[in-house]
Amino acid sequence: MAFFRSPFARFLLPFALAVLGAALCAFLLPTETLAVKRQLVGFPDSDVIAHRARPVILAVLCFLPALAGLIYCFGGTLDRYIAREFAGIFCICFMALFLVWLLIDMTGSISEFRESKNVLHTLVFFYGARAPAVFILLLPYSLLLSLLYALGKFSTHREIIAMIQAGRGVLRITRPLIIAGVFFSLICMGLNYHWAPIADGSYDDILAEATGKQATEASNVLYRNPLSRRLWMIGAFPHDYQMGQALLNVEVTTTRKDETLENRLTAKRALWDRKTRTWTFEEPIVGHFQAGQPAEFQALDRPLKVKFWSETPWQLIKPGLSAAYLGIPDLSTWLKVNVKYKEFADDSPYRTQWHYRWALPFTCLVTVLLATPLAIHFSRRGSGGGVFIAVVLSALMLLFSNISVAMGEAGALPPVFAAWLPNITFALLGIYLFQRRLSGQPIYRAFLRFLPGND
Repeated sequence: MAFFRSPFARFLLPFALAVLGAALCAFLLPTETLAVKRQLVGFPDSDVIAHRARPVILAVLCFLPALAGLIYCFGGTLDRYIAREFAGIFCICFMALFLVWLLIDMTGSISEFRESKNVLHTLVFFYGARAPAVFILLLPYSLLLSLLYALGKFSTHREIIAMIQAGRGVLRITRPLIIAGVFFSLICMGLNYHWAPIADGSYDDILAEATGKQATEASNVLYRNPLSRRLWMIGAFPHDYQMGQALLNVEVTTTRKDETLENRLTAKRALWDRKTRTWTFEEPIVGHFQAGQPAEFQALDRPLKVKFWSETPWQLIKPGLSAAYLGIPDLSTWLKVNVKYKEFADDSPYRTQWHYRWALPFTCLVTVLLATPLAIHFSRRGSGGGVFIAVVLSALMLLFSNISVAMGEAGALPPVFAAWLPNITFALLGIYLFQRRLSGQPIYRAFLRFLPGND
């Protein structure tokens, strides 16, 4: 029992978190490393450095909680007290929001789950695969609610006043919460690098795989090769198309230099051999077009093999991938490959989403800057006004962010500006609110000036 009373007992937390991080690394890294190797084989024009960074970032994510635990151990008594209270409230808020979200989501998908042979396994696989996207979705709301409740509780019980009378300023009191905002931003940045966007965009694929159905990666994809004057229309890409699965309902149209039709090839299935770089079209129908003459169509009774076409399956699928559901490695690859074909593929959505991948995680830190000064109150009237303003400002930040990103994708705003403008705007507002709180000026009255009749 003497050990648990010693100063070394506090280091049990980071040690346990480090062991848990090592176990997660041992479980996740081999699978992620294999996925990167398959990606580089199936997509030879991928951004190699960005994809090879995925296992490293995943390992850092596994050990971030241990780092947070170590920072907690070296904090002072006041820091550890505030961190413990906030952590407990945050866990309650997050779990409550997660349960509400889970019930709503399961209600919409319950019919698909019933078709599975093993419902429990399907549920675990389905929601486990979507965990990164769900975490990023719920984190800002959980952070906002926990900050408002925790600081409101400290203020109501006069603990904030006692801390200030003990010689601690507001900035010093809220330092653990700001560190928590930085910590959550780092977690979001790691997840948003690849895993959260991919999970968010693979809802139908994850559901199909969980229930034993055939998943498709993309459908009705249009690809144009301007150098060879070929236009591809692919009805569906199977989930493992990069591993040799056939593309479905393929149509290839070739034009002459004067942009008149030369021939059109349709096939129910198309396979590509990576070693021989040969396309094999099954059940093909070939149409030939001549000026001033009716088109001639010929149905072949054997597969048609075409060698030395430059197109590959991973090049064909890229125009069908939504920018909102691509991570940093895939967005970098798309921009690198398609930058010379801007007349055919608009790169504004992809550039905007690339910058947004880095900007989105800082929403957590901005939320701390907005909520912290508004949740602290010294009057007996309570924190109702501050809580209301904090909720309104957070909602406006999310709305402003969605509008700004949409304008960036449409080309109305520069991509960097569209991605970072909401965070910069509300971060400056949060710093202003902090300055008023540090100087003792009432925050609530500052917002009343903007209402009619309060000049």
